[in-house]
Formats: sequence, structure tokens, C-alpha cells
Amino acid sequence: METRDAAAAGADDTPARAPGADAPPSPRRLLLIDDDRLQYRLTLEHVRSFASGPYAVEWADSYETGLTKLVTGDYAACLLDYQLGPHDGLALIRAAVAAGCRTPIVFLTAETADRVDIAAMNAGALDYLVKGEITPRALERSLRYALKLGATLETLRQLATRDALTGLLNRREFDRILAEEHARALRFGEPLALLMVDLDHFKAINDRHGHPAGDAVLVEVARRLTAQVRTVDRVMRLGGEEFALLLAQTTLEGAVPVAERIAAALRDEPVVAGSAGPLAVTASVGVAALPGQADAPAALVAAADRALYAAKAAGRDRVVAAAP
Repeated sequence: METRDAAAAGADDTPARAPGADAPPSPRRLLLIDDDRLQYRLTLEHVRSFASGPYAVEWADSYETGLTKLVTGDYAACLLDYQLGPHDGLALIRAAVAAGCRTPIVFLTAETADRVDIAAMNAGALDYLVKGEITPRALERSLRYALKLGATLETLRQLATRDALTGLLNRREFDRILAEEHARALRFGEPLALLMVDLDHFKAINDRHGHPAGDAVLVEVARRLTAQVRTVDRVMRLGGEEFALLLAQTTLEGAVPVAERIAAALRDEPVVAGSAGPLAVTASVGVAALPGQADAPAALVAAADRALYAAKAAGRDRVVAAAP
């Protein structure tokens, strides 16, 4: 089926602005997934009368096209119909959520049964509207509610999964992601490497220069670690001065040069930590990979930890690879 895109709602002609005048706010992109052209036209009419700023409505008229668009994350919110030909909107929500989509979804249906309402919320929708009862005011209020709730949920998600100081993924996410990556590696027969990074003599920085200087060092270390790996790799702060990096589809032989680059990136340029000035920072790194050094997540962590302790015992500021 054909998809109709980028019909800007409320895009009336406006007089030319004087040079230097403030530009109007960019329209927020709203995705409508509905196989009914009439619903698309009604939505355009409703949105044109919104008082809360402009929206640009894009229409996807099939399950497949709608899901493809929704999982891009390019939309402020989504209006999703319950009936989509042979599919239903509940299945689409579940598929989008499974793909990591966090776009707020408002569920639309012609049914008034409570079971549909509850099923939509359980699947991941943030609000629910009955088509025959939709007015411009009701739709605008529902979108405003969904956007606000979505922003609140995203804030809570960040607090639960991110380290507050560095912005890196935290220890809880490390455990979850390691289990996921291990399962994926087994399924596709791919290697997975783990780097455990521990800053050398970090306590001395805190004791000598204060915790603000130590915090500045941790933030800069997080930035440098992230800069040395691919976007598909994961960088996490486990706590204190200890970090972990998961390198997808990477063998031990491929991970060691990455670890060497990380050690050099920290060693070669002092970290400027506010009034404390430039501070020399080095790290010890332990490297392990599966299937060569481990066959399970816990064993992989243990192998990388042993390699890290070996690096510390050998004098620090070095990389040690785990034995088979």
C-alpha cells in the first residue's frame, strides 16, 4: 500500500517576516498509522485547530509501513488505529516496544470495551481515544498528556539506567546488556569481548585535589573511552573508578589493540580538572572474550577481572589479556 508523507497540518499562509525576526517554532512530527483515509483527513482538520503549537502529520496506511516509520524514533508522538487490515495495533505496539521504540503512542479504536483500553495500556500505549468521541480539544489534550508522560518516563528510565555523573550506562544495565549480548553471540556464533578498565591511583587524586577534581577526571575518562570504540559497542561505569566496555563481534585478538588505544588515550594527554590543573591519568585494562576465555557471562567477567588484577600486579598502566 502507498504511504502519504509530510502533510503539514496548520500550514496556513503567513505574511513575510522582517529580516532578523524570530523564526516560528518547527512543527512537531506526528505519525498517524491508520488504513482509513477519512481518519487521516479528520486528523488534519483536528490538528489545524490546536492551540499548543504546530504539528506536521505524516500518514502510514499499513502495519508494515507504520512500524518501519515508528521505530525510527523521528516522531514526537504516534496516533495508532486498532484495526490495520489483517493485523491489529496491539501487535504493532508490542513489535515497536520490542525494537526499543519510546515514542509516545495514543491508541485509537472504534470499540468502547474496557478490555481494549486495558490491552492497549498493557502493550505500551500512553493514552486511549474512541474514534467517535474524538474532538480537536480531546485529541490535543491526549497528545499533551502523552508527551508529558513520555518525557517523565524517559527521565525515570535515564535515572535507572545511566550513571548520573558520566552519563554512561550503569552497573544494572551492564548486567542486562551482557546477558543480551551473550545470548546474541551464541545465537549467531559470533565472538564477544569484554574490557575491564580501572584507573590507577585514583584515590590519590581525590585525596590530594578533592572530589570535584576526581569527578572531572571521571567525566573526561568516560568521554575518551567512548571516543575509542564503535557506536555498536557499549561503555559502562561499574562504580568508582572502574569501567567496562563490551565489544560486539570482537575476538580477543581484535580487542587487545582497542584496549591499547584506550590506555594510550588516557596516558598521552593529562586531564584538566578545574583548579587542580592538568592531572596525569593512567589505567590498567583486563581483556577477555568468548568463546575463547569463557562460555557464560559470569565467567567472562571473572576472566576479565583476573586479567585486570594481573595488569595491576605487573605495575599498572598496561593491558593484560586473559589466558584461555
